[in-house]
Amino acid sequence: MIRNRIAFLLILSQTLLLPARGRDVTSFNDGWSFKKGPFPERADLFGYSPADGGWQEVTLPHTWNARDMQTEMANASAFRNPQERFYTGESLYRKTFTPDASLKGKRLFLRFEGVGSVAEVYVNNRFAGRHKGAYSAFTVEITRLLKHGEENEIIVKVDNASRPDVLPVNNVLFGVYGGIYRDVQLITTGELHISLTDYASPGIYIRQRNVTGESAEASVKVKVENSLPVPQDIDIVCTLQDMAGRQVVRKVRRVTVLPQGRPDFTELLKVRKPRLWQGVDDPYLYRMVVQLVSQGTVIDEVVQPLGFRHFEFRAHDGMYLNGKKYPMYGVCRHQDWWEKGSALTAREHDADLALIREIGATTVRLAHYQQAEYFYAKCDSIGLLVWAEIPFVNQVTTYESENAVQQLTELIRQNFNHPSIYVWGLHNEVYAPFEQTIPLTTRLHDLAKSEDSDRYTVSVSGYNTVDAQANNNADLQGINHYFGWYGGKIGDIENWVAKAEKEFPHHKVIFSEYGGEANIHQQNEEVSEIGDCCGFDRKYYETWATKFHEIQWGVIAKHPYLLASYVWNMFDFATPLSAQGGVHSRNMKGLVTFDRKVKKDAFYWYKANWSREPVLYLTQRRADRRVNEYTPVTVYSNIGAPRLTVNGTEVTGYITGNTDVHYIFKDVPLKTGENIIEATIEKNDETYRDKIVWHYSPENRREEEVSSPQERKGMHTGL
Repeated sequence: MIRNRIAFLLILSQTLLLPARGRDVTSFNDGWSFKKGPFPERADLFGYSPADGGWQEVTLPHTWNARDMQTEMANASAFRNPQERFYTGESLYRKTFTPDASLKGKRLFLRFEGVGSVAEVYVNNRFAGRHKGAYSAFTVEITRLLKHGEENEIIVKVDNASRPDVLPVNNVLFGVYGGIYRDVQLITTGELHISLTDYASPGIYIRQRNVTGESAEASVKVKVENSLPVPQDIDIVCTLQDMAGRQVVRKVRRVTVLPQGRPDFTELLKVRKPRLWQGVDDPYLYRMVVQLVSQGTVIDEVVQPLGFRHFEFRAHDGMYLNGKKYPMYGVCRHQDWWEKGSALTAREHDADLALIREIGATTVRLAHYQQAEYFYAKCDSIGLLVWAEIPFVNQVTTYESENAVQQLTELIRQNFNHPSIYVWGLHNEVYAPFEQTIPLTTRLHDLAKSEDSDRYTVSVSGYNTVDAQANNNADLQGINHYFGWYGGKIGDIENWVAKAEKEFPHHKVIFSEYGGEANIHQQNEEVSEIGDCCGFDRKYYETWATKFHEIQWGVIAKHPYLLASYVWNMFDFATPLSAQGGVHSRNMKGLVTFDRKVKKDAFYWYKANWSREPVLYLTQRRADRRVNEYTPVTVYSNIGAPRLTVNGTEVTGYITGNTDVHYIFKDVPLKTGENIIEATIEKNDETYRDKIVWHYSPENRREEEVSSPQERKGMHTGL
């Protein structure tokens, strides 16, 4: 059974849009050439050929900003002129291919999963399609532009320059990496097929009804296209299969598809005693196989996941999944990697998911944009609840309304069938002019409800005020706040939550972002409750961020008023227009470093609090040059009280900290030189150990005081 389940999950995650019969889907990632702009003014941009020079062979996924959006600027003026720092603008991709003559009478499409951020597609110098938005997929039909049996040229002009009518409208919070940075597919179908061009969706929309352990209903809407000159009588066959591939229920419906319009047909399937999709505890998935059958032959087929579940947020209580209380241990995720940018493969997505699961998270906020289809599919299969959102962030220009509507429609239709998604995000920290933000957010909410009435909507405020006017136009309210970092003290969160509980008892509130910068190369064993924000010459001590998370999670865990919470961020990520904490172009609020090589102390704090795996961890292992002869030692343990030794001598007496996994041994004496600190626990015939080495000397304090101004000398202050 376990073997069957693993095989099924692998197949499903890789073939959500790759049906087995009736259409041919092939990778279109190889054989591309790339030419980076800017280009001189000329009437015929596509008169360029490889002989002109400047072209390089590339394999998709590809971005031209993998390095320049992540590294230090040449000079301080780059803050005022980003083009001195990283390239945004036009570039070209070129590919040739020869469609076989046997494909005449077929329909051919190119499906781009992600192009940053505005794309124009040309076939043999003829315009095929345009798409605005870096993060959603789009499909272009190229049937009538092709010469079968001959070489054809595909050119894609890509432009990632900020513009006021395309979300996101700037590169301030995160970089918009230029390029064809996700997969491209060539899809061949017959003239009658399940639609590919309904906002690049799978053409199938599965709605769940009356889901209980006794029964459930699946309403399957199928959108069909017929380019033949006469009506066609076909059967639409909907088959629900269990994880082992066995048929659960099957419906066949005879329909007539007219040559005009794009009709949709709906079938209702009822299931007795379904196995429910229960998040990380039991992410059980069925397969919905939809076929178009003509005269006994399958002419098209699409497979989609189906996990039967029901979400409910209860005010002052939390999330209930299928009627059971479900912990919402959340992290936010930006998709970019060090020296890869956003051009990721399944390997990078799997690595991120492995770390998210290791920490014990049960939910993930995919910030601040639509992410890879593979990632949503894997969240389905491992049971992570997903917050999906569009990149309406930080700023409003009054020109982005139509693009916001387009991107939200794409987000919903392309991801409609993923059982893991529980909420659609409408905006994040969008402020004045509120005269634009409020009506646009209201419009987006109404759109989301008309597209999908079964899921929640959420909008997010950066203020810590629950009744902010611009933020109560969605089902849920997210609040981003960084007590102690952007003002106040870390512990101010306690009074804020207590006040919100009292004044706004009926509001459904999510703590959508909280965190602190943590540079692993900056350590200090003594930190206050006020962070050293913000600037290049400031100290972003990892030890400060650790204290931040210890205090803040300790408060969050006691207040079910916060229906869910999301650490900002799971991973460090690029911020091309910033230079802070001694590092250029980097937000270091991640629990894991940008290269995914170092798990910070705060990572283990959450793992000890959230994970079911045994955790025994000594903190401040990188703060190894100690300045105090008597110092506290902190241990995280979810398997009981640890035994602590220093240089082989047992230390007795501890206090518990902010949660029951938090053990603090106070006033532990160190000797001059090397000190070996070891924690051990014996449980269930297993011995767990963790060890760190500290070096104490009275001279360490003097060295630290002397080095600080030297480090700052000559360094400018960034954003």
